[in-house]
Amino acid sequence: MGGIITALRFQKRNRNRVNVYLDGQFAFGLAAIEAARLRVGQTLSDDDIARLRKQDEIEQAYERALNFLSYRPRSEAEVRRNLRQKSVADEVIEVVVERLTRAGLLNDREFARYWVENRLQFNPRGARALRHELWEKGVPASIIADTLADFDEEAAARKVAEARTRRLAHLEPHDFRRRLGAHLARRGFSYAVIEPLVEEMLKATRCEALSDDESEE
Repeated sequence: MGGIITALRFQKRNRNRVNVYLDGQFAFGLAAIEAARLRVGQTLSDDDIARLRKQDEIEQAYERALNFLSYRPRSEAEVRRNLRQKSVADEVIEVVVERLTRAGLLNDREFARYWVENRLQFNPRGARALRHELWEKGVPASIIADTLADFDEEAAARKVAEARTRRLAHLEPHDFRRRLGAHLARRGFSYAVIEPLVEEMLKATRCEALSDDESEE
């Protein structure tokens, strides 16, 4: 049933929301920005109430999505999955995703680029591992392929190998090869990149060891 607005009161625990009272009784809550358009004494029909509630549902879902995006960039599929887990209706999710996309806050191509660059800087992975990670996050295959087209797997593997070699330099050649090769393989680097790189790192450690021995004589 519709009614006349008799009070608009900010919620005690959330000042960004307003409780709407119709005919002296609490009727529903609204985002403050939506409630600002209402006034005491205004008559609301059933259709008005349904429209306000639907808009509020969208606003709450949008705020949830913004909060989810505040921690790090997300793929479209991640945002959809997160809202679905919070029981947001599919039609509301569509509206929220479209709104985020228009605002430039949701872009799978930019997300994929961010993910690869972030990995390369802080925790390098091979193309195979990156492809799987992006696939798990719901990035379309075409975007994954474009993003990894110019990926320098050898440079990424070298960064990992150089850091790991310092910890393995004391090992015998057989153990060095096995340990470094396994370390790189676990990070998704291809055998074609791993094999020559391991030999290069092994040779470098042996040359360094010989140089140290000669300097001590």
